[in-house]
Amino acid sequence: MTVKKKGVKIPKFSTVDQNENPVTSEDLIGQKTVIYFYPKDNTPTCTEEACNLRDNYHRFLSEGYKVYGVSPDSAKKHQNFIKKFDLPFDLLVDTDLKLAKAFGVWGEKMLYGRKYMGILRTTFVINEKGKIAEVIEKVKAKEHSEQILPQIPKAH
Repeated sequence: MTVKKKGVKIPKFSTVDQNENPVTSEDLIGQKTVIYFYPKDNTPTCTEEACNLRDNYHRFLSEGYKVYGVSPDSAKKHQNFIKKFDLPFDLLVDTDLKLAKAFGVWGEKMLYGRKYMGILRTTFVINEKGKIAEVIEKVKAKEHSEQILPQIPKAH
């Protein structure tokens, strides 16, 4: 499956956040959103990425953006991850991989020469109309905010 491209409307979805509150694609219409997909809570690189976004969260808010993280972890694991690292944004549950597949971020990966299927770490910047404004595929976990923020239109 190919990663969604700029200008494409986000796929329809329905899931829950870490508190089991429903979140749908319709909820994103009318607001600017950053959705980042990552493989697993509490792993070193995923933690670096989440903490970088946490440390720069005020900058996303000042530009009018809501931030969501998405991984195949359960609501309970998301709750623990949020609490452990004081994350100020919601994490969406994708245990059935429907979001990952719909956004085109479930694919073949390679580690130590072994091929396997997994989440392709990817971030989407979404405009108020529910269209993808930017796609960041080569994520640098420790400086991810610096990859995203220059891509978003400045609020005036």
